[in-house]
Amino acid sequence: MAIKPISSIKRFLKTNSAGGVVLALAAIAALIVANSPLSGAYQDFLHATVNFQIENFKIEKDLRHWVNDGLMAIFFFLVGLELKREFVAGELSKISQVVLPGIAAIGGVLIPAAIYVAITKSSGEPSYLDGWAIPAATDIAFAVGVLSLLIDRIPTALKIFLLTVAIFDDIGAIVIIALFYSGDISYTALGFAGIGIIALALINRLKVSGHTVYLIIGLLIWVAVLKSGVHATLAGVITALFIPYTDPKNPDFSPVKTLEHDLHNSVAFIILPLFAFVNAGISFEGMGIGDVLHPVPLGVMLGLVIGKPIGILLFSWLTIKLGLAELPKHVNWSHILGASLLCGIGFTMSLFIGGLAYPQTQVFDERIGILLGSLISGLLGYFYLRHVTKNTAYVEE
Repeated sequence: MAIKPISSIKRFLKTNSAGGVVLALAAIAALIVANSPLSGAYQDFLHATVNFQIENFKIEKDLRHWVNDGLMAIFFFLVGLELKREFVAGELSKISQVVLPGIAAIGGVLIPAAIYVAITKSSGEPSYLDGWAIPAATDIAFAVGVLSLLIDRIPTALKIFLLTVAIFDDIGAIVIIALFYSGDISYTALGFAGIGIIALALINRLKVSGHTVYLIIGLLIWVAVLKSGVHATLAGVITALFIPYTDPKNPDFSPVKTLEHDLHNSVAFIILPLFAFVNAGISFEGMGIGDVLHPVPLGVMLGLVIGKPIGILLFSWLTIKLGLAELPKHVNWSHILGASLLCGIGFTMSLFIGGLAYPQTQVFDERIGILLGSLISGLLGYFYLRHVTKNTAYVEE
């Protein structure tokens, strides 16, 4: 059975599957270092203060926050570029291909959150509810990395389904961060950010296609948003959405595609692995089964492992049952279940939201649930898809 290849999807799979391997190695390295004689040096590294000051203006953060608030803004900038490309000329530009994964992604956010809330609410501790969005996200790099191990057995339509669900997950995570994980708002700083956004809209309207002016204004918006109390990484998404997709003077040149191409390797092989290294270093010293069964990590783990597949599968079934969409060509319900299990790999975005929900040291560690839930979901998804596709071969030329 032959399926027509989609070059952009193949490139995306290639980059993200390799990035997923590097991401996993970085997380493993963090766990090893955090549980070795180097753990003290590791903690000193994370909390080393880095200052930036011009006259009376000063930004002072430790290294971990520079990675999470600064470098991750570049990751979100790339996410914004990918979203714009998909909506303008990619899979999200076709309504017929958006309905099913779009609604499925809603289920993949709501049901994991509901499971998390149900588990943590029974504890009677209101602060535990702050992490309700942790199991709502999908890590594209890891999910694609696992799927790539079955590349010859999986129809292209299933890859597109998984990628589109993950993209909608990213959109949902961005909205959630903006609405629910912002601090005390400085309306003065937010006003400066608004001026920057107006400037971006103006130069976009004037059809300016050069990258530099957008990036400079984007950097100023990042500073303003950082000081406003809204999470600074959102500045990356906002800036990306104003980058022109095409250059009127040169139809063969796409500023969005060019920037996306230039940034992909840096994000996949430097920024995200560094993020994993500074955030995944859990110390197992003194840890017992009670730490795993604490309502917060347990809620995260069950939200990822059980909530994700139930939510995506249920909302997919309802969408098709109501006649709003059809299963993609060559895709069956076993495929959808397998992809739904892989969507339980939350890792990067889950760690990011977990850091926002619980910025201070707690008596629990939500990262235990993220790592276990993501690992279990990845293994279940891989072995299930391997089993149900053992007699299937798809050749992509």
